[in-house]
Amino acid sequence: MSVIFSEEYKDEQTGSPKKEISRLKEVVSDVIDAALDYISCPYECEISVLFTDDPTIQEINRDNRKIDAPTDVLSFPMLEYETPGDFSFLEEESSIGSFHPETGELLLGDIVISLDRAESQAREYGHSLIRETAFLTAHSMLHLFGFDHMEDSERMEMERMQEEILTGRGYTRDCE
Repeated sequence: MSVIFSEEYKDEQTGSPKKEISRLKEVVSDVIDAALDYISCPYECEISVLFTDDPTIQEINRDNRKIDAPTDVLSFPMLEYETPGDFSFLEEESSIGSFHPETGELLLGDIVISLDRAESQAREYGHSLIRETAFLTAHSMLHLFGFDHMEDSERMEMERMQEEILTGRGYTRDCE
């Protein structure tokens, strides 16, 4: 598994927890690994993760989703699943472009996390930034696997899976 991290901030004076970035990278990598195990992904994967601030994620949200507002996390899957979490379609020859030409890893997609929003939501929900970042990562990974939450039944299923991924690695609401 390769996780490619980058950071982009509009305002260098932002209150984003840059001092905690190395710990957050560990958490994100751990949750990505947990999600890949949870869904039984049969491939080594590459995922890109961007840590950013509210102004930058708002711009990305506006440009890609036509929603001119900041959000906590955005997911950009590289694959279109017939059935969420089912990778069997990749066995077809037409899926060759889904794999990195040098590493052979499955190009799963991109995750964009607003650390501004993660920090404020952690305070709002009364848990740590670690837990909030873990939650946003698990949520985003499920989107990269093709899951969505447009219907109540889908939302409930995603919430159940998120909680199982997080609890399995100890990212409970009382974790530090």
